[in-house]
Amino acid sequence: MIAAHKGEIPFAILLLPFLAGIGSGIWFPVFSLTTILTVILSGLIVLFISLNLLYKKLNLHKFKWTGGALIYSILFTLGWTITLKYNELNSKDHFSKKPADYLLVKINNEPKLNGDLLRFTAVVEDNVKNGKATPASGNLLITIKDSTARNLYYGDELMIPANYHPVDPPYNPGEFNYKQYLANQNIHYQEFLYAHQYYVIAKNNGIGLISYSLRIRQLLVEKFKRHMHSPEAVAVASTLILGYKADLSNDVLQAYSKTGTIHVLSVSGAHVAILFLVLDFMLGFLNRLRYGKTLKAILVILVIWYYSLLTGFSPAVCRAALMISMIIIGKTYSRYINTLNILAISAFCLLLYDPYFILDVGFQLSYLAVGGLVIFQPIVYKWMDIDNKWLDKLWLACSISIAAQVITFPLSAFYFHQFPVYFLISNLFIIIPSELIMIAGLAYLVMPDIPFVSSALGWVLEKSILLMDKVLSAIEHFPYSSINKIWITPVEYLLLYVIIIAIFYFLYDRKAWWLRLSLICMLLLAVSISYKRWNNSHSNQIAFLNLRKHTGIAFKKGNDAVVLTDLSDTDKTYRYSIQPYLDSNQVENIHLLSSDKNIRLSYFLKESNYMQFQHKSVLVFDKRLFTIQFPEKFHADFLYVSGSKTSDADLDFINKNYDYHSLIIDNSNSNYLINKLQKQAEAQHINYHTLLRNKSILVTSN
Repeated sequence: MIAAHKGEIPFAILLLPFLAGIGSGIWFPVFSLTTILTVILSGLIVLFISLNLLYKKLNLHKFKWTGGALIYSILFTLGWTITLKYNELNSKDHFSKKPADYLLVKINNEPKLNGDLLRFTAVVEDNVKNGKATPASGNLLITIKDSTARNLYYGDELMIPANYHPVDPPYNPGEFNYKQYLANQNIHYQEFLYAHQYYVIAKNNGIGLISYSLRIRQLLVEKFKRHMHSPEAVAVASTLILGYKADLSNDVLQAYSKTGTIHVLSVSGAHVAILFLVLDFMLGFLNRLRYGKTLKAILVILVIWYYSLLTGFSPAVCRAALMISMIIIGKTYSRYINTLNILAISAFCLLLYDPYFILDVGFQLSYLAVGGLVIFQPIVYKWMDIDNKWLDKLWLACSISIAAQVITFPLSAFYFHQFPVYFLISNLFIIIPSELIMIAGLAYLVMPDIPFVSSALGWVLEKSILLMDKVLSAIEHFPYSSINKIWITPVEYLLLYVIIIAIFYFLYDRKAWWLRLSLICMLLLAVSISYKRWNNSHSNQIAFLNLRKHTGIAFKKGNDAVVLTDLSDTDKTYRYSIQPYLDSNQVENIHLLSSDKNIRLSYFLKESNYMQFQHKSVLVFDKRLFTIQFPEKFHADFLYVSGSKTSDADLDFINKNYDYHSLIIDNSNSNYLINKLQKQAEAQHINYHTLLRNKSILVTSN
């Protein structure tokens, strides 16, 4: 609902300066300002209290703006201050600021097993130097390759060597920024360990309530496995009902993502709402008692928050639990509640606890979706006036899906670069099955094991999930099921939101200036997108990509590209590091080549190890050329050293046989060879580039 007056949504208004303050702390993390901001905040609070006490004496009713200005200033300063303080790098006792031989760490989340790798985050408690422990703080991402590590659990304390290093940034254009993703969770360092490199000091020393909830969740997941035989069905049930995603396969994730139903696999507001409706129905008899409404409210709130505990206190669940709790309290005492105001209160509480939640994609999607439903869904619903009861219910479901999808489209396009074309069909299909699965799953988990009954309920649950997955997989493979390769800039992202909001408000109050604003922004967006397309279609580029232990060179001409690599296009590294570069440059036609294949195109030639692209030439120097000598020097613009795991290559030998402008050393070589060639190139003042822990090299070729 759109508020008739801003007085209905005071918290939504007050949230804006608080968000602005958090944004300032994130984008301007000047740690030296923390003390100054704390003093300013304290001064503003004292001034606000003093002015309220002296309100009549100073005749402040003549200056009504002072109260609002002070409140906005306090909230802005508060947001900036808590954000700077929350950033662990601002802490004086952060483990990275003190030398150490060992670190004493405590596992602070549920370890996740992926193949033979166990990954978890841990909080550093002590730095140990020369046998002396000093208190420390900070989070550390730890990966262990050891079969016995599977016994590690939340709350376990470990002694590990202090061999941590910063998280690597993205090395290739368009690549997912894992460094920033972890930084948004206040994690800046990581460490990789093998067997016998860590020692368990203590077991189960975490917060008792969280430890208990995680163990209960593990038992509930095991209960799914007892009466459900399909690993895929167990993974979906565990994710949908309990928020346990460790066993979920990439194929299932892709099917839900491409059909626009990925929200089902994120335990969020819809799940909490279903639980609330079930509890409200089951405890309805309490309304007849004298204090029954109050008792029912307490019981429902307790169960909802316990369910939130089992799901790991995800931001979406906490937001929904907080919102529903406030709605329950309001209805119990017959108070009018504006949903948008409650949404703002829940956001304020969560951001006060962790201001970095604002950078979490799930948090953003969740709040935008609910905000879209509250504000825009009524507008969409009024587009059609249907007399038939069941058709009206169908249109109601459609209006909900349209409002949620439209308001979250810019965010989805910005982060995930795709748009599900059949989102309306898939969401309409999944509404009833997901609700039934949620209710049946909760009933299955709550009831004790009863012969035949539990097996029957498990069978029904399993078949329902498999049927739902099968239908979504079919929708995923419909023609033009999704629009991919949507790469928008931050400016285009903001323009999209201005367009959406302006159009909806024009439909709401019919003011012409909203329409004019949307048309102007559409024009700007069209110009921006057209310029990008023109620029991409007329640009030629050679990209020497950083693929760690693999080879990758992309020759891009307009919307076509030739990619020389030892990877297949289905390989995880290819999809993670090469495909985003091609997609972000809107490449449509790709020729994938291995080193032993030759090709001749209008703009590209490859013969053995030699490649000619436009006016640039590249020679791949690999093990096949290590011992070949030419009667005269072979010329190339770039000499690309690749594929040696030994120290066979030598710059003196290379310089006798080849004449080149730049030497490029990729990551498929041994570390010994990379260091050797670097030293030789520096000694001989040769222009060189190494891809080891460096960004990819982009060369324009016209």
